[in-house]
Amino acid sequence: MTPERHLYGPDHEAFRETVRAFLAKEVAPHHERWEREGVVDRAMWRAAGRQGLLGMAVGEEYGGGGNGDFRYSAVLIEEFARAGASGPALSLHNDIVGPYLTTLATEEQKRRWLPGFCSGETVTAIAMTEPGAGSDLQGIRTTAEDRGDHWLLNGTKTFISNGILADLVVVVARTTPEGGSGGQSLLVVERGAEGFTRGRNLDKIGQKAQDTAELFFDDVRVPKENLLGEENRAFSCLMANLAQERLAIAVGAAAAAEEILEITTRYVKEREAFGRPLAKLQHVRFEIAEMATECAVTRAFLDRCVTDHSEGALDAVHASMAKWWATELQKRVADRCLQLHGGYGYMSEYRVARAFTDGRIQTIYGGTTEIMKEIIGRSLLG
Repeated sequence: MTPERHLYGPDHEAFRETVRAFLAKEVAPHHERWEREGVVDRAMWRAAGRQGLLGMAVGEEYGGGGNGDFRYSAVLIEEFARAGASGPALSLHNDIVGPYLTTLATEEQKRRWLPGFCSGETVTAIAMTEPGAGSDLQGIRTTAEDRGDHWLLNGTKTFISNGILADLVVVVARTTPEGGSGGQSLLVVERGAEGFTRGRNLDKIGQKAQDTAELFFDDVRVPKENLLGEENRAFSCLMANLAQERLAIAVGAAAAAEEILEITTRYVKEREAFGRPLAKLQHVRFEIAEMATECAVTRAFLDRCVTDHSEGALDAVHASMAKWWATELQKRVADRCLQLHGGYGYMSEYRVARAFTDGRIQTIYGGTTEIMKEIIGRSLLG
């Protein structure tokens, strides 16, 4: 039972129907195969571009939708989460990489990169995480030396979503060794650059349809015109964009929790034990009641955060609250729903099993729960 929502208007709901139709036609028939193959088809990206699901916030002059209302992104995230479509990383492309290109790129860069970004011909990724750094962006060791007409890029990145498919990778690199967090820059590395190689498609416990890879940069010559934004200003840009990234993750987490709870509610009404439906057992009713309440309370807070973000008022602290709370809720609900399914919940063909494994990463990427609490705690206690 989802409380009435006032976040979306008729245009958002019409867009929701478009997204659902896209999922039914372009994603659902193929997702199991993508999970076996470890990567989605490029045709899906091009279809998403034709349907207007990519670059919604990008200016129309570059082929985008020209609408910066984040609520459209929220609708897209919710519907993909409810469909269990963990493979196509459209939100990464739109909501994480997109803002760097739209706010930092020069006019020449926008005309070079954004049309393909919006059409789905150019798949994007952002390479922050390193084997020894994890969530610590100040610990990044990848370096880019100024060689006059180009940067010489060296380093390794790991856990990079869209890592296999990506045609355009925004790389965080240290351009001033002694600069600390103020010595990092963003460089755009394009597919085919000499010295840029991809490692294996990493074997994850969940989200198997989404390609996640190691990236290696060995004396890669990055043209000076591929510097994104100002030199040595990457850290402040990363901090500015993290609120939207974390909100996007939270929106998907809440929708996923609500969907698996709906599935489980139907299951306990139908499944019998000891001669009667599971739903007749008080413990089961209490479990469902608790999860429904937690989801409803979370939804109210998240909708407020989405509204604030759409008005430019969401701060890092509330984004961190939304991210840690919603993702921990998703993890908790998936675990409890799996338990209510009994042995069947452990079978991969059951949706609850995939929800359990696919959702586990949510409390880790985009900043771990522990990092979120640290951000919140510092804001309160200094």
